[in-house]
Amino acid sequence: MSGLIPIIIVVFAGLGLAIQPPTNAALARVSGSVWLAALVSFTVGTATLLIVWAFDRTPLSALKGAPWWAWLGGLYGAAFVAALAFAAPRLGIAAALSIAIASQLTAALTLDHFGLLQVPQQPVTVTKLAGIALVLVGVVVFRRG
Repeated sequence: MSGLIPIIIVVFAGLGLAIQPPTNAALARVSGSVWLAALVSFTVGTATLLIVWAFDRTPLSALKGAPWWAWLGGLYGAAFVAALAFAAPRLGIAAALSIAIASQLTAALTLDHFGLLQVPQQPVTVTKLAGIALVLVGVVVFRRG
């Protein structure tokens, strides 16, 4: 059962990622600014995290040993949110997310293979490459469909 909980959490996170681009795109459309839409998205997310963190109570000092690159996660998140708020109405949600997933899998495979950013090293296999190739084929099918 303990192995099922992370899967369920990721499924719900994935559902949220599918819903996030159109909600952010609606804000961008109304405001006329992808950047304002992304800012509102992150402000709501930050407020939510502050509430949850208030119950967690991990001290800020726990971050003092973090490597420099660990502080860049918000930058990637902001770029992702803004990019999808921009791209989703132009490409469609399925195509935009398929492209994002293909690029995420490619980057993840590279990080895993070389053990970068302190992730456990896991070699590239033909099966993993075939999986990414199928996702890329899916992107092409979405774009042509």
